[in-house]
Amino acid sequence: MKWRTDWGLRARMAVTMFLLFVLYVVFAGAMVLYFDLGLAATAVVLGGFSVVQFLFSHKLVLRTMRAREVTEDEYPELHATVERLSRQADLPMPTVAVADSRVPNAFATGPTQNKSVVCVTTGLLDALDREELEGVLAHELAHIKNRDMAVITVASLLGTMAFIVVRWGWLLGGRRHRSGGVAVAIAVSIVVWIVSFVLVRALSRYREYAADRGGAAITGNPAGLASALATIDDGMDRVPSEDLREQAEMNAFFIVPIRSGVIGRLFRTHPPTEKRIDRLRALERELEQA
Repeated sequence: MKWRTDWGLRARMAVTMFLLFVLYVVFAGAMVLYFDLGLAATAVVLGGFSVVQFLFSHKLVLRTMRAREVTEDEYPELHATVERLSRQADLPMPTVAVADSRVPNAFATGPTQNKSVVCVTTGLLDALDREELEGVLAHELAHIKNRDMAVITVASLLGTMAFIVVRWGWLLGGRRHRSGGVAVAIAVSIVVWIVSFVLVRALSRYREYAADRGGAAITGNPAGLASALATIDDGMDRVPSEDLREQAEMNAFFIVPIRSGVIGRLFRTHPPTEKRIDRLRALERELEQA
């Protein structure tokens, strides 16, 4: 398979980012009008928060997962596989990390292609065979090639800031505006939070389909990834519930989301695994007939 530009993904990214930009303007206006911040101060706050989250969110992700970077001496086969697939994907070699978790999963993070990280759990390494592991790693590399982490991080920023205003707006607004102005700003922030939440989730679900296809293009083996998704999905049912609850907040980064817990049930970030497998099987049939 040849890597093909996913124009559907790019179009959705462009539309989502445009709508989020509109929300940024509304949100910035609320801050200027109701929190006594000038336009310059608002730009500094929003810009500074954006830069910090963009540059350092991957470190927070790794820390949250209690993952650590591993050397080639520690995991020679894993390093060799990531390096080979990176060459096939025409990507720089990412940092390789491993999280000590019984949850069989993997994710990619990092602000740029040159500063990316591919992380797998020990549960994943135990659960998958060679072809399945290659499929999962290729899927994560496809996320890096599509720059999905950077886009989702930036897209999620607005919702994060809106949530802060919703939670702490009364304190931020000061006594002078507590009677009415801050209430309006909080109401605006709630709307911004909800709309950005929906937009980011829609983009996140589509990017998984694109990464599945990209991963299959890197390996030339859609069946390997399809088998891995089925294995991981089945493996989730055998993981202790306390492990699932502990890591449910990381669903947006995982290759297969955790279904347990309130977050896992209500806030789906991925399309159904069955649909992803069906698309990969269809892609496999196309290759066989070509």
